[in-house]
Amino acid sequence: MVGLIPLFAVEVLEQELIQDLPGFQQRLRFFLDSRLNLTRLVSRYHGPGAQNRRLLSLTRAFRMKKILARMLGENEFLSEYGVRAVSRYHLHHPFEFEYSGNRYELKYAPGESITRTFGGNSNWRGPIWLPINYMILETLRRFYDYYGDDFKIECPTGSGRLLTLWQVAEEISRRLVRLCLRDQNGRRPVFGPNVKFQTDPNFRDHIFFYEYFHCDTGRGLGASHQTGWTGLLAELDI
Repeated sequence: MVGLIPLFAVEVLEQELIQDLPGFQQRLRFFLDSRLNLTRLVSRYHGPGAQNRRLLSLTRAFRMKKILARMLGENEFLSEYGVRAVSRYHLHHPFEFEYSGNRYELKYAPGESITRTFGGNSNWRGPIWLPINYMILETLRRFYDYYGDDFKIECPTGSGRLLTLWQVAEEISRRLVRLCLRDQNGRRPVFGPNVKFQTDPNFRDHIFFYEYFHCDTGRGLGASHQTGWTGLLAELDI
């Protein structure tokens, strides 16, 4: 997930806003021109995009495509139910490193932690987390505002299907909402194997806002009352 976070450093400025705020425009240009040690990686401010918008981003188009190619790979980050916190690649290829004579390993864990290091909680070592997925959606839509319909990327990676960044956001939204919808067997992934929640009329239509979700099955995990961030599901436009 750390490799995806640079995508979040993006802002798109409307030309009308820039024109209405000459002081802001002057200070922005001064900062971009005089603090090259900080701004040399800022992408495309001087190049107009769709509707003459300007982009401030740490990821240029070619870098963004490389990141998204990994994020949208179903054998890496893209799950049937959203974007994983850790690439599925590490299921068979754990990330290993040595420090101070000790050897450490990060292995893909789709649900709860596979070690007791974090007290049984996954601590972002694999599952789907709604706040990060929501930020990914907002980021994709922001980039779409600049690049428009001409910029397309393969989704899922390897499928041959080219989508705009807005359509990619819609695809991820559909996968996230699938957590709570009934499947072809009438079961909601969020309830997992819990028979009472799946079948009892007093429970089956009352969705819990779990803390995070098993990214291979969609089962809700952790605290079941995380309305503060899992409630963002209600905001998704599909």
